[in-house]
This record gives sequence, C-alpha cells and structure tokens, in this order.
Amino acid sequence: MAQLYHHPLCPHSRFIRVALSEYGIEPELIEERSFERRHEFLLLNPAATTPVLTDGAHMPAVPGAGIIAEYLDETRGLALGPRRLLPDDPAGRVEVRRLMDWFNVKFFAEVSQWLVNEKVYKRQMPMTQGGGAPDMELVRAARANIRYHMRYIGWLTGSRNWLAGDRMTYADLAAAAHLSSVDFLGDVPWSEDEAAKHWYARVKSRPSFRGILNDRLPGMTPSPVYADLDF
Repeated sequence: MAQLYHHPLCPHSRFIRVALSEYGIEPELIEERSFERRHEFLLLNPAATTPVLTDGAHMPAVPGAGIIAEYLDETRGLALGPRRLLPDDPAGRVEVRRLMDWFNVKFFAEVSQWLVNEKVYKRQMPMTQGGGAPDMELVRAARANIRYHMRYIGWLTGSRNWLAGDRMTYADLAAAAHLSSVDFLGDVPWSEDEAAKHWYARVKSRPSFRGILNDRLPGMTPSPVYADLDF
C-alpha cells in the first residue's frame, strides 16, 4: 500500500493528495511535522520536506511534489487515457510544467509559504525552533502578493478552459492546492477576480478535493467558505 508523508496544510502535500485521488489511489496518510526532523523521516528524505511517497518495497521513497507528479505520470499516466494529468504532446507538457513551477515555486515563495509558516507551523513549533506569534509584516506581504496571482489565474482562464489548455492537468491541481491552504486561513481575496473564483469552484467541486476540504487542525477553524462549494 502506498504511504504519503504529509502535513495537512502543506500545499505541496495537498497537490499530491489530490493527484493521487485523481489516479484512484488512496494512500495511507502519515502526518509529518518536517521541522521536527525525525531521524526516520530524514532517512526517506534528507531534505526534510513534505510530501514523500512510498510505493512498495521495491521502490525507493519518492520525495517532493514535482518528482512525485512525474513518477505518477510515468507509472500510471497512460492508464488514465484522456484524463491523463500531463498532456501527450511536448508543447502541452512544457506549459503544464511551467505552471506547476509557477505555483509550486513562485506562488509558494511569495504567498503560501509565508502564510502557512507564520499562521500554522509557528503555532506547532517550540520556541527553540522559531515558534511563536506570526510575523504580521510577512503575512501582509503575502496577502498583497496573492492579488496579482489571482489576476493571472483569471487571465489564463479567460482564454482557456483550464489553466494550461482544454483539459484539467497537474497545473490546475497545483494551483488549487496552494489556494486551498491559503483559503483555510481565510486569506484568499475572492473578490479580486471573478474568473479565478469560478475556476477554483470547478476544481474544488471535484471528488478528489473532498479529502482536503475535510481537513481540520486542532485549535484552528477554517474560513467560512473553505468547504462551501457554492461560495
């Protein structure tokens, strides 16, 4: 049975959880607080980052959202036929990978990393590891940065059916996963772009999203629209 080491609010973990669900795979979920740097987890991924997928005794651990996505396409992609999450043509694959990088690297560096770290991880960390109250300057910067990302999503969906083209791909799942983490915290300005909101509602309504919409953290209440499909 596949196992996924993850954190419930880690956007990269959420991306892979949704992707696995689209593939019809229900892994055993193992919550990992990567900042604890457990010895057993470091043996799986010396970088001490989530997610990490284990997929049977004869496969080494697969670390990182991008690597896991490529691994899933290589091992299961053909079986999905027209629902494959990476296109068959090279140009289409380039565009999906470009947008995966946009959200998993750029959006993360400018928005979701800071909001999740300051509002979630620091609550769970001891003071000796940097825990404590959130740095509100970083939170405000992330809230400002997200606005142009929303407009970019709106611009993409204004001329395409999905972010990377005519059908849903990894690009949509990556973008929606990062937004879902931020939406849990109530920091997505849904009024910024109506097209972006409409696109997210389509992804959010998919059965593969149900698992993360049910996520809860002790002592934290998600935003009122977090699990609302008609927000």
